[in-house]
Amino acid sequence: MSPPSFPPHPFRLLRNPRAGTPGLVVLPEGGFRRARDAIRAWPGYAPTPLRDLPDVAAAAGVAAVHYKDEGGRFGLGSFKALGGAWAVARLLGAELARRGVAQAADSAALLAGSHAEATRDITVTCATDGNHGRAVAWGARQFGCRCVIFVHPGVSRGRRDAMAALGAEIREAAGNYDDAVRAAQAEAERRGWFVVSDTAYPGYTEVPRDVMQGYRVMADEAADQIPAPPTHVFVQAGVGGVAAAVSVQMRSRYGLDGPLLVVAEPDRAACILASLSAGAPTVVTGALDTLMAGLACGEPSLLAWQELERAAFAAMAVPDAAAVDAMRLLTRRDPPVTAGESAVAGLAALLLAAAEAESRAALGLGPDSRVLLFGTEGATDPALYARLVG
Repeated sequence: MSPPSFPPHPFRLLRNPRAGTPGLVVLPEGGFRRARDAIRAWPGYAPTPLRDLPDVAAAAGVAAVHYKDEGGRFGLGSFKALGGAWAVARLLGAELARRGVAQAADSAALLAGSHAEATRDITVTCATDGNHGRAVAWGARQFGCRCVIFVHPGVSRGRRDAMAALGAEIREAAGNYDDAVRAAQAEAERRGWFVVSDTAYPGYTEVPRDVMQGYRVMADEAADQIPAPPTHVFVQAGVGGVAAAVSVQMRSRYGLDGPLLVVAEPDRAACILASLSAGAPTVVTGALDTLMAGLACGEPSLLAWQELERAAFAAMAVPDAAAVDAMRLLTRRDPPVTAGESAVAGLAALLLAAAEAESRAALGLGPDSRVLLFGTEGATDPALYARLVG
């Protein structure tokens, strides 16, 4: 198979000046083991495939590229089910204990409907660009509670319909993703609902921590599947939760001398890059009108920042056009890989950096490099996917 060509695009690359050993334990190992063991027991669980992309490796001038394909995860098309649904289960267990209904209602008991009468009176809510809300809606259906999802105007009809099909009530909030987060929080406080957010902020960290512990299952699977330890990991970021979860799990599996972590973001919503540049959490304002809808986040998660501020080796901001080219590249290879627009920022960043000598040197990419990519979604909006890939 001949190496595919990848068109040049402008991009930004920042080497993190504070890269080094993280100073905080953001995700304790005990919490991960609980998440892993519970999720593995859920109906329909199976590790998603790790795909070898030798043609992409040849194009990038590296030894190997492996792509963790999350398009089939629990039939939802995204890795998000690992985090959102796990957090719903944890929240319901805690609330049932608080109400004196059950002191140890785990996800197995909830799946069995053991406390269905009580869980029907609990409402979970969140804001979403699509995938997290779908995961929370699926978790609410699985574990027997009510769900209300807040979206901003940029969330596509296909993604709204997918969440509604899982039984969620969909409400639109004016503004961007961060405005929808605030709308969900305000309504939850007014009505006594429970926010299941994938972004952490002061005073709200435990639920996002559970979300991130669920995400680590994806990275743990990849470490089990990859034939040799990676030297580099390219992973996309919205608020940074998945990038931080991958970072923690790579360190857990490979130690402090593990792979270099490169965070890839849309150039119109690069809040992690901006934060690394400033040395503090930094908000990117405006419409955040990137095609990579799942990454259209302007404010980093507090927990993610506490990990990435020293664990991220570098950050890259890539344009929408590069994401579309990456989707098409995967579609046209043999065998094809179906990847949604929010799945390919890492792939685009790798190919853009590899084609430019200074960036290759900055990231230490060479003929012996082994790169791990996380394809975090499939075609979660089939109509939009078809329009983009042609």
